[in-house]
Amino acid sequence: MNGEPSKLNLPNFLTGFRFVAAPVLLWLAWNGYGIAFMGLLAVAFLTDMLDGMVARMTGQVTQFGATLDSWADVITYLTIALCCWWLWPEIVRRELFYVGLIIASCLLPALAGILKFGRFTSYHTWGVKIAAASMGLTLYILFLYGLAWPFRIAAVICILAAIEEIVITWLLPEPESNLRSAWDVLKRSMPSRHQR
Repeated sequence: MNGEPSKLNLPNFLTGFRFVAAPVLLWLAWNGYGIAFMGLLAVAFLTDMLDGMVARMTGQVTQFGATLDSWADVITYLTIALCCWWLWPEIVRRELFYVGLIIASCLLPALAGILKFGRFTSYHTWGVKIAAASMGLTLYILFLYGLAWPFRIAAVICILAAIEEIVITWLLPEPESNLRSAWDVLKRSMPSRHQR
């Protein structure tokens, strides 16, 4: 044993739930079960909120877990986009620009990380957490109540969080996980007053 925490732990099982949920969400959406889709999606969002919290509380924060969580996020967001297209095509068509912003906010930071480091990044910044929470909440407002402006604001928040992730990739000499913000990375790279 090399002292690394096991990959078979509660935080990773919570993250893994989203991989298992994705095909079920697709099946529910394809067959028109909108309410069941939204219910399972709520559980998936809950596991997304809990996995990192449980990892920190149990001392099981790992690079593997952070990367697994980022892949689960991408799969979940792409699944959501496709499922919502099947379930509510007229709303998705009307909000296509904002849906595109959210999809871009998932794919562009991943592409930046792959281009610079040859692998997927997993920063989990506060901006990304706020973006994910706002997007998750406003999806329900949009599709269950037809109110679009909160979803549009969430899409802009998602793009701002993605831009921050791309800036972090640009600033870092090598990949890291679980960073709070681009400002924290920038502060580390600036010489302190005592060094001048």
